[in-house]
Amino acid sequence: MNIAITTDFLPVEKAYVAQPVWRDDGWSIDWQIADGYYLYRHMFSFKNGNKTLQIQYPQGVVIDDAVFDTKLEVYYQQVSIPITADTNPSALLRVDFQGCADAGLCYPPTTYWFELDNTNQVAQAVAAPVESPELNFLMVLFMALLGGLILNTMPCVFPILSIKVMSLIGKQNHLGHSWSYTAGVVLSFIVLAILVLMLKAAGHLVGWGFHLQSPLVIVALIFLFLLMGLSFSGWFEFGGRFSHLGHKLTQKQGYAGSFYSGVLATIVASPCTAPFMGTAIGYALLANQSVGVTLLIFAVLGFGMALPLLWLSYCPNLLNRLPAPGQWMQTCQRLLALPLYFTVAWLLWVLVQQSGIVAVLILMVGLLLLLAAIWLWNRQAKILAIISAALMVLSLLIALFFAQAKAPISDGFWQPYSKQKLEQALANNRSVFINATAAWCITCLVNERVAFGTKFEQQLKQQNTLALKADWTDYDPAITKLLEANGRTSVPLYLFYSNEGKLTLLPQILTEQRLLNLTQSP
Repeated sequence: MNIAITTDFLPVEKAYVAQPVWRDDGWSIDWQIADGYYLYRHMFSFKNGNKTLQIQYPQGVVIDDAVFDTKLEVYYQQVSIPITADTNPSALLRVDFQGCADAGLCYPPTTYWFELDNTNQVAQAVAAPVESPELNFLMVLFMALLGGLILNTMPCVFPILSIKVMSLIGKQNHLGHSWSYTAGVVLSFIVLAILVLMLKAAGHLVGWGFHLQSPLVIVALIFLFLLMGLSFSGWFEFGGRFSHLGHKLTQKQGYAGSFYSGVLATIVASPCTAPFMGTAIGYALLANQSVGVTLLIFAVLGFGMALPLLWLSYCPNLLNRLPAPGQWMQTCQRLLALPLYFTVAWLLWVLVQQSGIVAVLILMVGLLLLLAAIWLWNRQAKILAIISAALMVLSLLIALFFAQAKAPISDGFWQPYSKQKLEQALANNRSVFINATAAWCITCLVNERVAFGTKFEQQLKQQNTLALKADWTDYDPAITKLLEANGRTSVPLYLFYSNEGKLTLLPQILTEQRLLNLTQSP
């Protein structure tokens, strides 16, 4: 079986070609559907003026649809749908429909218009109303706003958002700080979008959250979150030049502190993909998408992420109900250090996956040397502090030297992904399950813990299903191509090929029962 994997999706008018045809019993709309594409039966609507036509639809094929998260009837290849139009000499027929590609892209609802000449029994397509594309674009913007809003529930964003909420208590200029935070978030989303576009234009295969594939970025975040956590714990008083290591950027009194908090929140949130967010980013990064549309979608994503803090600022009564500033705030500040330490632990675990345990152990020595340097500097032992800092830099260089490649993933069940393994299994009529994941993807880790249990493994083994893990923790162009071929820009991505080669794109949020139902052989 030959499986064609492509990153280029057809325009909707080429993927779904409709032609009204006059037959003895009246009009029919004949659809020619491109290979690898399908149309939803339940999304069809035929209108003659203001009248909705009652259609007797032909039988289609039932699939497990990941978009609507249920079994749905669809049409492949071709279908002829009979209609009963107006008996007047001419009629204007409106056809609404929606289709998807097996590779993962779903088109927005689309409208075709046909002028039917009942006298001469001929038909011609006419231009669609100009408002239809705008309506579809507004739907994408709404999904971007909702996805950014849900992003605040991700564990990687919680520490920063909590810190900013605490910083508003007892202040009069709530709006100024909230809008500064919003500016930091929105501008950071736009900058990351520009970086992705520039790298793609230069021929690099990158996706959303690509910067966390760099161990250097992970190390920088480890140092930053550790310093912030220690500051909140009250173990160190940062002063002088050391305040510029991140603490001053996010904690100083001016609006700049709020702005840089938004920047930091975006950096740690970018590897997460919330519901609705993946669809919006996929639409924004289409190959033929304009730069203006792409940047607008990312800006709306950022605004959605900053929206809770803005809402809180415009509802000052909620803040006023909290006790006046006092000792309780210091206690809360100590508690807020805990998620920062958890973030450091998580980033260290990610670094183990990327660079190996030896490099991480040496890095931990570097962290201790950094603490010693700060402690010595605050006690005016500046020469010793500089020596400790120099040893810290040396330990970082040694850690990079000892960094080792990841061992191939193989525990007897999961095998490392490769396009060759996929094509070979499908050619042998063997079903395949692909888990595209990364160590820095919180959603991926939760899904693996919740859904990928013993029952799931037993079911795949009984079906002789090949289980492939596409680990995107480090940069891998083959996995990037896999994501792009399925309309995604980041992980998680879950694909199930039946032994007949039929592809099902699974939802990003999984439960064990849903996974068992979707991957069960008919």
